[in-house]
Amino acid sequence: MAPLTFTKIAIASLLALSNYNGAVDALVGASTASRVTDRTFVTRDIKTPDPVPVAGQEEALELMKAGRMYRYNVASAEQSTVSQCEKEIADYTGHKYCVALNSCGSALMLLLKCAGLKPGGEVLSNAFTFGAVPSAIEHAGGKAVYVESDYNHVMDVDDLEKKLIAYPSCKHVMISHMRGKVADMDAIADACKRHGATLLEDCAHSLGVRWKDKHTGHVGVACGISSQSYKMINSGEGGFLLTDDPDIAARAAVYAGAYEGLAVKHLTVPGPEYFEGLPTSLPNYSLRMSQLSAAVIRPQILTLEERIEKYNRRYKELTAKLDARVGEYMSIPVNTPGVTTPVHDSLQFNLSPDMTDAQVQQFLLQCAEHGLPVELFGQKTNARNFINWGFAPAEDPLPMTAQMLSRACDVRMPLMWDEEDFEDMANVLCESLEAALATE
Repeated sequence: MAPLTFTKIAIASLLALSNYNGAVDALVGASTASRVTDRTFVTRDIKTPDPVPVAGQEEALELMKAGRMYRYNVASAEQSTVSQCEKEIADYTGHKYCVALNSCGSALMLLLKCAGLKPGGEVLSNAFTFGAVPSAIEHAGGKAVYVESDYNHVMDVDDLEKKLIAYPSCKHVMISHMRGKVADMDAIADACKRHGATLLEDCAHSLGVRWKDKHTGHVGVACGISSQSYKMINSGEGGFLLTDDPDIAARAAVYAGAYEGLAVKHLTVPGPEYFEGLPTSLPNYSLRMSQLSAAVIRPQILTLEERIEKYNRRYKELTAKLDARVGEYMSIPVNTPGVTTPVHDSLQFNLSPDMTDAQVQQFLLQCAEHGLPVELFGQKTNARNFINWGFAPAEDPLPMTAQMLSRACDVRMPLMWDEEDFEDMANVLCESLEAALATE
């Protein structure tokens, strides 16, 4: 056989073809890489808290300079930063009485103690709430019994009726407005009245929310609000007990630490006749709010309405984008008729029940990998999942709540983010959901 030879033309042709194929491979590779990397990323910290206004910083500094951080280390109630803060909170919510505390958990515990809960007494509460609520019931010496929550993330009225019948000795209902979502409070109040149960409200998440033009916390006999770092007012830790009932207010102040005659250094408690005998008959739990906490809260009260408007506008824009792009696979909880002013400082949504558990986990993973931590309320480690309340376990089946939690997601909406950050949030949520749905 003749030896194999290549002409210059043949060699040139082979080189050209090789270069062409290499170019095609490069283009295909670039296109594939583009599809993989052409994803939105969130670059901001999802846990960015609201900063303390300068006025709060300055007042706190002056208190530290003077060393007067204890609420009662003043000559009169008018000179107490905590007492002034209590008055401003009560003016905002429309309550007669207010007692500032070290946490909302303390407020919820005192609500029950002051409303007459007996040791071992049953307390009905949402199956979907934060673990601090059953913790407060346990702290007060009660026994938590859970009421189903529906796909709008609120207490199910029909199940409340069933539980009040099933537990006739239960004389207290503590409803939690989880993530600012309010149930049918007229129906809740009616059920409590018919069954002789005292209604109390956990308003930790509902500062600014109004039911029929009245601030939440007025349908029940008393309520608690929070100033923990991720709430509408931020003092790191803190809370307030609010009520129109003078007996509850007086007892709360004494339990919190108004021993001897210190009640006179409050502006928002009832008269001395309601305190007669209490300082010597009730224990002092030392749950008082410090002057420093009150100092940083006060200027934040002044900006509540402005911030609520901003939160609600952003929420409306964000949910509209999600509904338009992935509404077939995601539902947004609906406000109960009767809520006249919502406060949407975070986003909750329910993934489609048609999604597999693996797809749900893939969605969470995709979001996390693109800079957006999304919480699934039904995760085994989530403190809002009732299966994690081993200190106060559910004894009745809760299938509605369990099913809802398995698809219910939670995302913060930090006030300090810019508008383009929420564009990124919408894109990451939609792109991650689309990617998860593409998996088997």
